[in-house]
Amino acid sequence: MRVNLVVMGARFGSLGKRSPARRAFARVAMAAVMAVASLSHAQTDESGTQSEARGNHAPQEANHWAFQPPRHHPAPDVRDSSWPRSDVDRFVLAAMEQRELRPGEDADRATLLRRLSFDLIGLPPSVDEVDAFVADTSESAVDTVVDRLLSSPRFGEKWGRHWLDVARYAESTGKTVNFYYPNAWRYRDYVIASFNNDKPYDEFVCEQLAGDLMPTDDPREHAERLIATGFLAIGPKTLNERNGLQHELDLADEQIDVTTQAFLGLTVSCARCHDHKFDPIPMSDYYAMAGIFRSTETLYGTVRFINAQRPSGTIELATESGVPAGRRPMSQREAFLIQQQIRSVQESLPTLTDPIQRLFTSGRLALLQARLDGFDENGSPRLLAMGVRDKRPGPEPRRRFGDRRFNVPGGYTNNVSRTIGDSPVYFQGEADQPSAERVPRGTLEVIKGEPWTISDETSGRQELADWIVSADNPLTSRVIVNRIWLHLFGRGLVATADDFGHAGTPPSHAELLDTLAVEFVNDGWSIKKLIRSLVLSRTYQLSSTANAEALRTDPENVFLWRMQPRRLEAEALRDAMLAVSGRLVEEPPIGSIVASGGEGPVSRPFVQRDLILGSVNDPRNAFRSVYLPAIRDQSPEVMATFDAADPSLITSQRQRTTVPSQALFLLNNRFVSLASDAMAGRLLEETDPTRRTELAFLAAYGRPPSAAETASATSFLAAVSEEDTSSESDSGSELAAWSTFCQALFASAEFQYRR
Repeated sequence: MRVNLVVMGARFGSLGKRSPARRAFARVAMAAVMAVASLSHAQTDESGTQSEARGNHAPQEANHWAFQPPRHHPAPDVRDSSWPRSDVDRFVLAAMEQRELRPGEDADRATLLRRLSFDLIGLPPSVDEVDAFVADTSESAVDTVVDRLLSSPRFGEKWGRHWLDVARYAESTGKTVNFYYPNAWRYRDYVIASFNNDKPYDEFVCEQLAGDLMPTDDPREHAERLIATGFLAIGPKTLNERNGLQHELDLADEQIDVTTQAFLGLTVSCARCHDHKFDPIPMSDYYAMAGIFRSTETLYGTVRFINAQRPSGTIELATESGVPAGRRPMSQREAFLIQQQIRSVQESLPTLTDPIQRLFTSGRLALLQARLDGFDENGSPRLLAMGVRDKRPGPEPRRRFGDRRFNVPGGYTNNVSRTIGDSPVYFQGEADQPSAERVPRGTLEVIKGEPWTISDETSGRQELADWIVSADNPLTSRVIVNRIWLHLFGRGLVATADDFGHAGTPPSHAELLDTLAVEFVNDGWSIKKLIRSLVLSRTYQLSSTANAEALRTDPENVFLWRMQPRRLEAEALRDAMLAVSGRLVEEPPIGSIVASGGEGPVSRPFVQRDLILGSVNDPRNAFRSVYLPAIRDQSPEVMATFDAADPSLITSQRQRTTVPSQALFLLNNRFVSLASDAMAGRLLEETDPTRRTELAFLAAYGRPPSAAETASATSFLAAVSEEDTSSESDSGSELAAWSTFCQALFASAEFQYRR
């Protein structure tokens, strides 16, 4: 069979964009292409005839390493038995010795402290911390520092950010109609608190997928678990999708994608339109999972407004849960003014003859009503959260434009199907091409385990969560251990952190990965214990200095003969400037500026656009970067410039670029100037110029300057002071000179990199 794609493409292009013929032709063309692809994946039996294995995959593909249970391996023998400090070191050294590689030197103490501080809490060590660590020559000095950093509340802000990248955290819907998520911040704070409290990872997984179904008598814990299900609600949404079934299928697809990539390291969503082309995941498995999420109601908020026709409710938390409101109360005067505006708009509607004007006026009415609905009659903010719950039967009530009756039990649901049930397979993923039979809800057949069934009374999310963290699942512990290794060493033991399937890369140290995964589970799924064991290894504490011979043998440092140097993440770079300048506000904010603005479209001026969007790049904002507004398509400049994660994507490992705009940002941005001025002001409190220079280097680099650097800094400061004619006083000239010097430190490679 042969398909002339060039001729088909020309024919397709000649049809009108919205014509039925174009759509029909597209289906025929896709069917032809899929037929060719299916033939290319078909198996050939001994007689030479073609026969399809289940899911177009050979049976041996189920024997792929990632689908086998991990097992504990004894640490291997090594030739240099004096070098390892732990079993991790023995595995690493054995792999090096097989390739005639040798580990480099140990990192010096100042470098190690700076590395630990950035890796564990995302901030540089203070001058006092550097002095104390260098002076502490005891054998337990490193252990003491590690324990201090792990117990710091800043730990959750650093490691929570890693998870927020994977969870595609944002405070707006993105896509074609970008609406605010004013309650998304609750999920952010839940993640940070979970890492600070070292919540067992298996519990962390279950709460995010089925927290609403987990029994508890504690109202605070119940609220926390409801908030945790925001994991399934905070993804991007296409609010202007006219086809309700298509919207439901797309929503389930996004939830399948984030669930399977985040927890299992598999791209199950590739099986939506056809059997997975690389892994033994047929469409039937995909739609078995789709039934679970289609039986789930996703409550993300937003209001019906002009072309945003897919609004949703939110979850109201109990007042006795004790969770913060995140917004200030609404005064009686504010409520009165909004009610006046509502009456005025309602009175004007009958007089409007232009349909477009009527549409926008009705939209404004909906937004005004939504703002009122965020508060109770006394003006107290309602405790609302994003999340999910199992669907409830009941007809959709008749609704006026902008009606807000979302939380009525058994009432309006955003989804087309309103009851729990299985899903059919949709041919080529098309909403109008369902199969006659439905697929029983379940998970991936390739991962064998104890058989289980899902009750007709529940969605199956609890069963899905239990299966993911069960002893039968070979992926979950491996995937999270690999993510932690990635953030500590710069590269995962499996380089493709979101793809453990056939299209991914095999592990560089398979026995080490398996052993760590088994020990992680045996240690109670404790992330802090795992991190502690890794950073105390000699492998982690190696110098980043390169060796020419080792570079020739292993240029990518796959076998860990040195620590891989890498640039700080955007958040750490910004936070470091705040920290060394003394501007950092360590106490986290309650809520978010997005919450204060309420629901509505990002682009509309009557949703406090200037207040919210103005805060995105506010140079005076001194909170940690994890608390910056996370609005899709409106990233803060520092985040976009220094390769922060795109909140519309599941991101395990960020891109790293080196472009001129990064240097220009550090030399010209107002935020950097304020930090430079503040750091200079602190340094000028020291009267001894030589000590000043030493303090500057200790703060910025975590080490004292060399004699040559001190001399160079002195010459630079003198030259800048002489050239500065803008200042009316000597003190002003001196401040300007030191500010320029501090900005030069911020712009240097040593400040930007963690070695």
